[in-house]
Amino acid sequence: MTDYPLDADTPLQILAEAISERVTPARRRTLLMVGIHTGGHWVARRLHDMLALPTPLAGLNISFYRDDFSRKGLHPQVVPSDLPLDVEGRHVLLVDDVLYTGRTVRAAMNEIFDYGRPARISLAVLLERSGRELPIRADFCGQSVSLRAGEQIKLTGPQPLKLFRIQTP
Repeated sequence: MTDYPLDADTPLQILAEAISERVTPARRRTLLMVGIHTGGHWVARRLHDMLALPTPLAGLNISFYRDDFSRKGLHPQVVPSDLPLDVEGRHVLLVDDVLYTGRTVRAAMNEIFDYGRPARISLAVLLERSGRELPIRADFCGQSVSLRAGEQIKLTGPQPLKLFRIQTP
């Protein structure tokens, strides 16, 4: 396995600027930012600080909502979700590290709806790559990458956030 480092700071800055430009200051005051465990929460924590959002950062663990749960089983380090009990009528900004098939985002939305019906869900991702299996797109994206067969993206963190393009044999 070979690792090729990628820049994580530039896509993070692009993402923060895009959100700043398109989410009005009035909406930012009530915006609920939700990071998907693990990498998405690391990215969300950095974005939350960069945007100086006044509402607490929320976290989502989608382990029980995954469609491959019966095949893969439960990850040994499952942490509970940290979401307000009521998301009714709120604008939720869902944050993930890499948008690939769309299945993680679908599972996250399923869990969010268990807490209520938000007015809107927007998706922010650090990186998006090809290979979508579901019709899900990011509203905010730090960078799009094209990968060859056998390549994957890995985010390590939380401090510092580092991205790697991994070539598997």
